[in-house]
Amino acid sequence: MSDQPSRPSEPTTDPLAIAALDTERHVARSGWDQPPRLFALVPTAELVAHEPQLRATLSAADLTDGALSAVEQENLPRSADLESVLGRIAWPEGVTGCAFAVERMVVPPDAERDLPRDPDAAVERLAAHPDRRDVRLLVAVTRDGRSICLLRQRAHDADDQVATGPDLAPGLVAALRATFDA
Repeated sequence: MSDQPSRPSEPTTDPLAIAALDTERHVARSGWDQPPRLFALVPTAELVAHEPQLRATLSAADLTDGALSAVEQENLPRSADLESVLGRIAWPEGVTGCAFAVERMVVPPDAERDLPRDPDAAVERLAAHPDRRDVRLLVAVTRDGRSICLLRQRAHDADDQVATGPDLAPGLVAALRATFDA
């Protein structure tokens, strides 16, 4: 078995995976160059119980046992230090999980050698690198420790080209899990 990213070959029935895929597609519809976005994952059945009018907008899959719905958390503080932003988040008991979408540029490891000390100049040099790749990560975790990572590349920007894997962003998985620590 490989830890390499994969593309789903069969439809998934896992509520976390379905919620993550739906959330990633929702984010993708807004295009690229977005700020980070945070979503609470709540049981769809509980959401419908509180907002019965939503039932008419949901598909049969949305109403299956264990289904999760993503609720975007508006006004996420803008900061280059994602760890500090995530470190200030705590979820109420009714939130089953969370999902976080963030765009990054990826360069080969050798591109990071001999960078200028000035952070702005370093980013500028990396952004101009010919092997630079723009990606969007969506990481979703649950209170009970499950997680899924999705990766969309700007160069392959299609729903059927989104890679999934358990370890695509281990640091972000850990940071999101920590938002559920008491």
